[in-house]
Amino acid sequence: MSSPITKKTSGFSLLELLLVMTIMLIALGIVSTLMARSFAVRARESRTTDALTSAQAALSVLSREIANSGFGLYTNPTTKVADNGIIVADSGQHQIRVRANLDNSGGVPTSPGPQTLVINSPGEDVTYFFDAATKSIVRYDANGLGVGSGETSVVVNRISNVTFQYYDYAGATATASGPFTVPTANTGRVQITVDVTLDPVAGEPNPQTVTFTSEVTLRNNEYMLQQY
Repeated sequence: MSSPITKKTSGFSLLELLLVMTIMLIALGIVSTLMARSFAVRARESRTTDALTSAQAALSVLSREIANSGFGLYTNPTTKVADNGIIVADSGQHQIRVRANLDNSGGVPTSPGPQTLVINSPGEDVTYFFDAATKSIVRYDANGLGVGSGETSVVVNRISNVTFQYYDYAGATATASGPFTVPTANTGRVQITVDVTLDPVAGEPNPQTVTFTSEVTLRNNEYMLQQY
C-alpha cells in the first residue's frame, strides 16, 4: 500500500510582501499628487472666476457713468462748446470725478450758474476712487441723499488697484494723444484698469494677479460730438 502524497503550500516571502507594499505606496503617492493638483487647479479657477465677476461688475458700473460724463454741459452759454464733464482738479490715476446734467435742465458745468438750475440730482456729480485700506472701489455721489448731502457706497471689494489713464482729442485729427495720468479739457477717452490679486492656493505660483481693462469714450466731449 502506497503512502499518501502530501502537497506543500508555500506563502509569500517577506521580500515579495515588501515589493508589493512599495508598489502600492508609490501608486497611492501618484494618485494623491494628482488629486492635490486637481484640487489646486479647481481652487485657482474658482478664485479667477470670482475675480472676473467682481472686476467686470465694477467696470460695467464705472464705464456707464463715465461715458455719460459731460451730458448737457457746455463751457460757455454763448459759444456752447461741449464740456467733457471731468473735474480735472479732482481726477488722477486712482480717482476720477465726473459731472453730467442728466436732467437736462442746465447748460454749464457749475451750479448755480448761468442758464442752469441743477447738476444737483443723484448721479450727476460722482467720484470713483480706490480705497487701499479696504481694497475696494468706492463711489461718492455728492448729491446722493439730496443737495449738499453726499452718499458713499462700495462698488466692489477685494480689488488690488484701480488706474485711470486719459487720452486727449483736439482739432480735426482722429489720433489721440496720451495716455496721461491726469485729464484735460480735451480728454475724450478714459482707460480703466482693475487689478485683482488672487488669494494664495497651495501648490500654485503665488501671488497671482488678474488685470482687466476697459476703454470708455466720452461721447459728450466736443471732439466726439463733432463726429456725429
